[in-house]
Amino acid sequence: MVIETVADNPAAPYGVAIIGGGPAGLSAGLQLVRANRRIAILDSNRPRHSATLRSHGFLTRDGVPPLELRKLGREEFEAYPTARFAQAMTREIVPLTRAEALEAGFPDGIGFRVRGTGLRGSGDVEIVARRVLIAAGLTEDLPPFPMIRAYYGTALHSCVECDGFEKTDKPLALIGETSDLFSRALLISRFSSDLIVFTNGAETIREEQEAQLGSIGIRVERRAIDDIVGEKADMTGVRLTDGEVIPRVGGFVRPRWHASVDYFGDLEIARDDWGLVVVDERGETSVRGVYAAGDTVPPGPQQLIIAAGNGASVAAKLNMDMIRGALGVGQIDE
Repeated sequence: MVIETVADNPAAPYGVAIIGGGPAGLSAGLQLVRANRRIAILDSNRPRHSATLRSHGFLTRDGVPPLELRKLGREEFEAYPTARFAQAMTREIVPLTRAEALEAGFPDGIGFRVRGTGLRGSGDVEIVARRVLIAAGLTEDLPPFPMIRAYYGTALHSCVECDGFEKTDKPLALIGETSDLFSRALLISRFSSDLIVFTNGAETIREEQEAQLGSIGIRVERRAIDDIVGEKADMTGVRLTDGEVIPRVGGFVRPRWHASVDYFGDLEIARDDWGLVVVDERGETSVRGVYAAGDTVPPGPQQLIIAAGNGASVAAKLNMDMIRGALGVGQIDE
């Protein structure tokens, strides 16, 4: 088999266009170039967790800054001759007609045209790919408190598993208005018994749940929040709308997330009630030939190592899909 490198002909069709160069996208890309696939990753380099100073729980990389982890992953991916990494914001993804896909050399008549706007001096991107993998993560909406961004990523975090250990035995806040606050409070109880759950007026903690939390020393504060307060870079408390300041040095906030797939235009991709992209057991979305992995699929954001593992798993199934498609034997065994 003669493998055509990207340098040989960058305009030639690609096996997979991966949207997003975080842990899920880079992990998938690495697996696929190692399967002798021509792979293009389009990435805007605007990760959701860019405010976080350290990443934790990633084996051999515990404590590494998130951007450093991405840099190392990109270098490993780009070391392969069939890899292309483009600094670009994905602008449009359009399915090819069956005739266009066959003309591009895609034996199962499935393909996509992907266009992106170059960033930071990079040129615009237009490629044709047999499959698309969405690994672009999520857009994060934090509670609308004026100073929350000043402490997010340092004193306040969204991932308990990622940052809980560093908060051991400290007076903490859990802030959110979603129905999973109770389970998140239980997770945080492993790190600190001095925890207050702030619901900001939302009725998301049931009375029996409040009683259960109270039995292990966790208080539920239902009054509305005005803002997060602190001295310079240090968070010192949560100020309620009635003016009371409850001392806290950090904690966790529950953002609302949504997956942006606007680049598909009128092509509808099924999503769940949380706005996450729905996939089947193989990682394929409701659009044939479009896959998704990482934070963009249920259950949403998790540890980076889990996102990377999901990317690798979906890549293996996507690769087999293309092998079987080339032979005309269907997606799965009968």
